[in-house]
Amino acid sequence: MTVLQGFLLGLLQGIAEFLPISSSGHLALVQHLFGLTDLPLLFDVILHLATLLAVILFFWKKIWELLKVFGRWIARRPAPAETSDNLLCKTEKAGRNTIIAIIITTAITGILGIVSSKLIPELPITFTCGGFIVTACLLVFSHFYEKKNLNSVKNQENQKKQEGISIPQAILIGIMQGIGTLQGISRSGSTVTGALFGKVDRKIAGDYSFIVSIPAILGAFILELKDLDKLTGSIGLLPLIVGFITAFTVGYGALWLFMGIFKKGKLHWFSLYLIPLGILGIIFLR
Repeated sequence: MTVLQGFLLGLLQGIAEFLPISSSGHLALVQHLFGLTDLPLLFDVILHLATLLAVILFFWKKIWELLKVFGRWIARRPAPAETSDNLLCKTEKAGRNTIIAIIITTAITGILGIVSSKLIPELPITFTCGGFIVTACLLVFSHFYEKKNLNSVKNQENQKKQEGISIPQAILIGIMQGIGTLQGISRSGSTVTGALFGKVDRKIAGDYSFIVSIPAILGAFILELKDLDKLTGSIGLLPLIVGFITAFTVGYGALWLFMGIFKKGKLHWFSLYLIPLGILGIIFLR
């Protein structure tokens, strides 16, 4: 791999990881076009690790608040008198519920990810292109579903009463994030879709979607460490470093962009890109 290729793959990862267009699918597509089909999976995971650092930097205050709630919970210390403006843990009960939800979501995602990797063989690039179309459908359906329920009095009452993420919501999001492990299906898009289908308040759905990606990506990285000795030999150290730095810096900017678009309820716009991309890929990459 050349330094330029490492840069381009890092650039693609940084953009596609946070926008709902499937970073793994785009990496697979570009690797197919570049003829880099023999790259170890660990390379993709390391690029994901770079964007994971961007997530931690972006959400560090909210992550720190959750860690403090967890620490008080373990140590059995009383909660502070003041409430937080972080809706994931606006109260001590909300914070504990969110921590339980993260564990449940991560466990379900891990099980589905391991099962799919064992049972589903290596699929052709056309499957990845089909995944782009699936992602587009999820974004469109979730948009109209949320729009239909947004002004419901019952839904507004439920969101006011909501204390963090509930167990049923965590299960649904975990299933959707597990589906998002398939190439071509966006993890961020499917996870946010699961949250919206579960009637999670939009104000916390985006935050939860990315915070819960942290253990999922770390788990994937640990599982692929067995290929570490093959990585620098097949790729080279410099392209790997360039790809990592590019993915991190571009990813941080893309995360700002995603959160702005998500808050405006415009994620379905990306279907205008994903559907033609998927159709063209299926036609020309057979």
